[in-house]
Amino acid sequence: MTAPFCVHCGRAADDGEHAPCRTSRTALEPPRFCAACARRMVVQVTPMGWDARCSRHGAYTSEETG
Repeated sequence: MTAPFCVHCGRAADDGEHAPCRTSRTALEPPRFCAACARRMVVQVTPMGWDARCSRHGAYTSEETG
């Protein structure tokens, strides 16, 4: 299943090219928008990884994404 929204720009996943969202640099960055609802998430970056929290869909961590 693909996410309906881009986690880097917040636009619909099928809306446009998203080339700037899929660079090697953005692959290392934490998500800024929730993939399920496109709400801006609260993100905390630590030396060990990152935590991102959506007010509706809960928390995601860098450990979940590998």
